[in-house]
Amino acid sequence: MSTVKSKKLQVGTDATSSNNFTIYQPATPDGTLRIGVGNADSPTEVARFDATGMISGGATPDALSTATGSAPSYSARAWASFGGGTSSAGTIYGSGNVSSVTDNATGQATINFTTAMPNANYSVVGMCTGYSNYNSTLMVLGSADGSGNQQPTTKTTSAVKVHFGHSNTVVNEHVGYLTIAIFG
Repeated sequence: MSTVKSKKLQVGTDATSSNNFTIYQPATPDGTLRIGVGNADSPTEVARFDATGMISGGATPDALSTATGSAPSYSARAWASFGGGTSSAGTIYGSGNVSSVTDNATGQATINFTTAMPNANYSVVGMCTGYSNYNSTLMVLGSADGSGNQQPTTKTTSAVKVHFGHSNTVVNEHVGYLTIAIFG
């Protein structure tokens, strides 16, 4: 058996460097295998694998899916846990791809994305918890305005506005804590 050793392997010989891929080791070896676009002399990194099997499209590794079964698995594009109460409204407790949460008014918040969604056809799921004097709560997108009229949900590629309140009222009200996830 033969062993071929090389720091760079270019796949493709096209004169246009963007048509070639290069598998390479960084100038200072760090235990990663990198894949780049471009000629072997100066590839632009597009993915890397490290010794733990992690892969990334740049500097921040993302775990590979651990889903089982034949149904496809989809990742959330954004998520946030944030305060919805009068003293905590807009306070982010944890998030991914969320730059800020704006408290617009009582029972209304705008979740701003760090990186825009590819389009505004994404799905928003969420839940909220109430205060101790309420038994249940309901987070809705496009909630009633107090007169029973539905307000439209504002979804753009850069943000989504959500309305929320208690399930035993028809008006927007502050709640204790909210969590949301964006898929699309």
